[in-house]
Amino acid sequence: MADEIKNRVANSKLITIDLEDYYPKGERVLLDVSQWLEQGFILRESDFRAVLSAYNWKQHINQYVALYCSTDAILPAWTYSLITLMLTPYASKIIVGDTEQLESILYSEIIQKLDLSHCQGKPCIIKGCSNLPIPQNAYVLLGQKLFPIAKNIMYGEACSFVPLLKKK
Repeated sequence: MADEIKNRVANSKLITIDLEDYYPKGERVLLDVSQWLEQGFILRESDFRAVLSAYNWKQHINQYVALYCSTDAILPAWTYSLITLMLTPYASKIIVGDTEQLESILYSEIIQKLDLSHCQGKPCIIKGCSNLPIPQNAYVLLGQKLFPIAKNIMYGEACSFVPLLKKK
């Protein structure tokens, strides 16, 4: 009788952490502030407030919004704060920056709240390849969080990984 094939990966103590499992669902939107400026460059406070008041903020319900300005306009410090206050009742998250920064901030918050107590003293693999836009910073933050508790930290897949840390 032939030897039974055993799945050593499934039977091992390896813990795989896949950041895709924590990807927050919701549309990501880049919102260009220059659309509310005169000729895309000039902010006149009364006109700016009027155009913001007329804008349909409800279209951003449950969206993750990254505010930016596509022109070289010089904006007062309160500009993004005012827009944020208009968006706050509707958007799930608002940042100033691009979508990469948005994803990085989202994952920073997720990883900070992540309970990894089940990884205590165990070998862990941070799953690599993903189909979603997982920011590089998320892998760095996860590694930092695992460092004090995991026995070993690897990157990749259980069948093919790169060892990152091996404690004695």
